[in-house]
Amino acid sequence: MTTINELADRRCQPLKGPEHQLGAADVADRLAALPGWELAEQDTAITRTFRFKDYYRTMAFVNALAYVAHAEDHHPDLGVHYDRAVVRYSTHDVGGLSENDFTCAAKAELLAAQ
Repeated sequence: MTTINELADRRCQPLKGPEHQLGAADVADRLAALPGWELAEQDTAITRTFRFKDYYRTMAFVNALAYVAHAEDHHPDLGVHYDRAVVRYSTHDVGGLSENDFTCAAKAELLAAQ
């Protein structure tokens, strides 16, 4: 089974084409390492809502996540609210979930834990 640290230690790679989509078994393995993350949109995305005490902490997380997204060149869809951020990953260039989505989700998870 893949662990959250193994996922977070990886770097995103440029991926194009459906051959880079993860199969159901790989998705299930990686999702098991990310408590709180759920499959969405007919299993083509993963999502999680991170909750915070206030707007300042929400924005601190969103800004740190933006830095990670820039460094990895893999960007989430975000919903930003006063006390929460909804994070959604999917790799549009492969038409579903790729390794990059789980790598960045793990990095988001570790950011939120700080």
